[in-house]
This record gives sequence, C-alpha cells and structure tokens, in this order.
Amino acid sequence: MLNDDKNSSKLTVCCLCGNASFVTDPADWPCEVHHQPDFEPGCLDAWFKIPADCAYTLVLLNDVEVVMNYHAIQRMLIVARDTQAAMLYSDHYRRKSDGNVVKHPLIDCQLGALRDDFDFGSVVMFRTSVLQQALDELKHCLVSGELNVDKLHYAAFYAIRLAVSRWGSVVRIPEFLYTDVETDSRSSGVRIFDYQLPDAAVAQQEMEQVCTWHLKRLGAYLPPTDFLDVDFDAEQFPVEATVVMPVLNRGSVIRDAIKSVLMQETTFDFNLMVVDNHSTDGTTEAIDEFTGDPRVIHIIPDRDDLGIGGCWNLAINDARCGKFAIGLDSDDVYATPATLETMIKQFYRENAAMVCGTYQVTDMNLNTIPPGIVAHREWTPENGRNNLLHVNGVGGPRAFYTPVYRSINVPNTNYGEDYAMGLLISRNYRIGRVYDVMTCARRWEDNTDADLDIEHENANNLYKDRIRTWEVMARIDKNKNKQIKQ
Repeated sequence: MLNDDKNSSKLTVCCLCGNASFVTDPADWPCEVHHQPDFEPGCLDAWFKIPADCAYTLVLLNDVEVVMNYHAIQRMLIVARDTQAAMLYSDHYRRKSDGNVVKHPLIDCQLGALRDDFDFGSVVMFRTSVLQQALDELKHCLVSGELNVDKLHYAAFYAIRLAVSRWGSVVRIPEFLYTDVETDSRSSGVRIFDYQLPDAAVAQQEMEQVCTWHLKRLGAYLPPTDFLDVDFDAEQFPVEATVVMPVLNRGSVIRDAIKSVLMQETTFDFNLMVVDNHSTDGTTEAIDEFTGDPRVIHIIPDRDDLGIGGCWNLAINDARCGKFAIGLDSDDVYATPATLETMIKQFYRENAAMVCGTYQVTDMNLNTIPPGIVAHREWTPENGRNNLLHVNGVGGPRAFYTPVYRSINVPNTNYGEDYAMGLLISRNYRIGRVYDVMTCARRWEDNTDADLDIEHENANNLYKDRIRTWEVMARIDKNKNKQIKQ
C-alpha cells in the first residue's frame, strides 16, 4: 500500500515563484519544500536546481498561496502510481478578488494541446525520473542547436511539459484538490489578445521555436516546400468574389456591415451573400432594405441545424458563389473601400488557397481600443503552417479559393470553424497574408467571446485542442506516407 512508503518516501515540493506559498496538512504526506525566489517557471535554470532524490516532484507554477485540500497529496500520488503518469494536474478551487471561493475546472491535456497558455492550474506533479529525462533532452537539444534558441527565458515550462508528454502520459485529475488565488480577473474577451501584444513578441518567438522543435520530434513538422499549386482557371464562376456574412439577431449592427461591403471599389464583379439564420430581432427586415441592389443575396436556410460554419458552407456551395469567398462578421465593417481588391490580388501574388488579412479592434464608434491592430505577424512563410498549431487563431478577415473550400467545408460549429479550415488548408496549400488593416473588429457586449464563464471557455479551448490533435495526427501520417513513397 502507498501508506507503507510514507515515512521513507518524501515528496519534493518546489516553489518556483518568489512569493508562492504551500500549505498542506502535516498528516497528509511528508514534504520537503524548496523555494527558488529568483526564478520563474519560464526560465530553464530554475528547473535544473530541482532535487532529483524523490520519486515525485510537486511544482507550484504561480506566485500565489496554494492550500492543498484534505489528503490531496496522497490522492495525487495514488493516481500517479495507478496510471504511471509522467505528469499530473487537477481541477481546483479559486479564491476570487472579492473573497468568494469558486470551482475552477480544467480540461484534459491532449496531443493537440499546443497552446503555451494551456491552463494546468497552480500545481503540477511530475514523476521525477521522467522530469529529469525531459531536462536532459532539453539540455542536449540546446547544446546541439536542435532547439534553435540560445537559452530558454520564457518557455521552459512549455518545453518541459511538451517533452514530458513524449516520454509518458499527462493526466488530469477531475477532482478539486487545492485552492489557489485569482491573479487575473480580466474577461476572456480581453485575455484572448495577450499573445498579440507587442511586449509579448520575444516570448512568443521563443515559444514558437519550442513548439517547432516538439513537432519535429513528433514527426508532425512540415517544411515550407511541399505546397500544392492552385490553378485559378480550373473552373468558371459567376463573379470573381463573394462576401459571406452569416448572421443571427444583429439588427442593430447589420446595416453598417452591409454598407461597408457595398462601398467596395473593385476591378471585378462581386456579390454579398447574407445567410440569415432565422433572426427574430428585425435583422431580416434590415437585410431586405438592401435587396434592391442585385449584388445582395439574402439567404434564409430551410433547415434549423446550422451553426456559423454551416451557414458558410451553405453560401459557398451555392451556385451564385464567386471564385473567391471572403468573410465579414455581421457586427464588423470593412476598414477601407479597397479591402476586396487587396485581398483578392493576394491570392494571385502568392498562389494561395487562403488569404488572411489584418484587423483593428475598435469600439462601436470605430475608436481604436486595445490591443489595436492585430496583424498576426508571428506568421512567416518559412514556419507559419507549423506555428499555426501553437497560436489560437489564424487572423482575419479570411478569404478562400472556392474549389479548395468546397473540397473540405468547415465544421458546422459556432466556434473554431475558421481555425479548423486554416489548419487543413495549410497542411497542403499556401496561406497568403495582408498586413494592411482590412477590417474593423468592433467589440461590444454581444461579441460571442466577450466574457465567457469558465465552462464555455473550457469548451472552446477543448474543441480547438481537439482540432489540433486531429491535425497533428494527419501531419504525422502525411510525413510517414511521404517517407514510404521515397
């Protein structure tokens, strides 16, 4: 039994943040607590100072007080023993800034959990032998240059947990085993832009190198050379471009969006397909105000099982769709009359099957608000298709070459459908970029990601991680098939 080893097998607890504190019941399990106040979890030096003389190592990742629940350490050790996990983490309680303590459930870590901001909570447990294997591997790859950074200043924990996942399983315990303290009370609609902030650029570049190294070790890395070419003359279309605008109950903003499309100045013909998903707030009537213009096509689906992705599919598979399809959210507006012309030209310049633009975040009156311009400059022709697995979005507005889109179709969901399409297309085709501002993304209380509760935020993150998991598996298979053919 585990208790038989209680006196002879202490647990190492490492507080890697200067002000972190650890509280546990002495009757639970004997622990040796090591404080390393001068280091952060992102810095690799701190990890090499962790003692290696215990079977398991518990690491506090955040600069907060952690109070372990009754016999929680024993519970983690039992699960670690029974699953032979390399790394464990658990759901927990969180003390909010107002003093209330609430449940803070987490999500399972899977193959595609490649975001560097994946939430493991404040406490993770490692099998010490596997942790040391991962550290040895990292040290070797840094010295040999296989991991293309001089030193890890920000991405150490990210690199370690990815390496550990290749040596063993990462297990989430869906039980509330401790209480920590809230340190970031911002809404989800604000936090989603953190990786795009200018002061995050250096850290994000380091994270990209770590993710790329991990993909190479998995066999999922794709070089910037094996793209399929696109034949833009393969099919005939009624117009060069179609703007696709799914909408549900946006009566107060839809007119602005439509007007910004109709003011586009182009050297080609285009139309606008507004897919009205059974609105009940006056949106339908607002759209009808514009149907006197022959470019405006008002589509009301004859089915009620369509999400945003399904509305996109309905429009692009319509015979009236153009050679290229470009999106516009119903609460956004195009920033310039040249948006369509600029985006479509980029297809021909880069022989791309998809083109992503740049947007500026504004309020409803088009005043710029943080983070301002979101250009996704982390994308590079050399490594964009790999780094897309690390970041949580592909950018916007998004435009597609219609035949390629029709060969795939996006998932019929209300979240992540555009990201899924970007991953699928980047596996085989070039994605072009436009770094001038093409769209004003207006933030208001009805944005779908404005302020999500933890359950909805977890559901969104779990789904995108699942999409990435499938994509990583597909890329590993692609590389294996390529090796067989060679």
